[in-house]
Amino acid sequence: MSQTIPGPDGQPRCTWCQSAPEFFDYHDQEWGYPVGEDQRLFEKLCLESFQSGLSWRTILNKRENFRRAFCEFDFNKMAMFSEADVTRLLGDAGIIRHRGKIEAVINNAHRVQELIAVEGSLAAYVWRYEPETPSAPQTMTTSPESVAMSKDLKKRGWKFVGPTTLFAFMQAMGLINDHAEGCIGREKAAQLRRQFTKPV
Repeated sequence: MSQTIPGPDGQPRCTWCQSAPEFFDYHDQEWGYPVGEDQRLFEKLCLESFQSGLSWRTILNKRENFRRAFCEFDFNKMAMFSEADVTRLLGDAGIIRHRGKIEAVINNAHRVQELIAVEGSLAAYVWRYEPETPSAPQTMTTSPESVAMSKDLKKRGWKFVGPTTLFAFMQAMGLINDHAEGCIGREKAAQLRRQFTKPV
């Protein structure tokens, strides 16, 4: 069974793109390409946490609303959120109004500040979990690295960071290249990774 489908330009893309028209742009411009900036990484982590149990299409369509509601995912600003902000967010129809997830990402804003104080940056921490040997693309929902990161973050007090959520995060931010064999994004992701300076 083919792991690719023709995109709007006739070039092969990962099959999951066919689930929604907006997935093609997300796939072509963002998914699987390496990210080394803390605020962007934290945004991706938060959005994957909100996605848990829901469709990614729902999250992607609400992403600009999430950015507005959570100060562009500036974790220093989010760490200052109060119970009044939680109430405000629970009343915001533009986002996912789930108290547990809202409180989790606010908690995680505090935790990322602590992590940066110890590890230097969120990027340096995350990229330490890059696997030495890549797995076959699109065959897994967790990995030894996502399990290890999940255990460590939970010890540090993070919430909604299970192994499956973190594996999806690793796929999205380019820690692994999970574009399908034959997909035009696979070589692009590999090239960007070669050009990328791994944070330390």
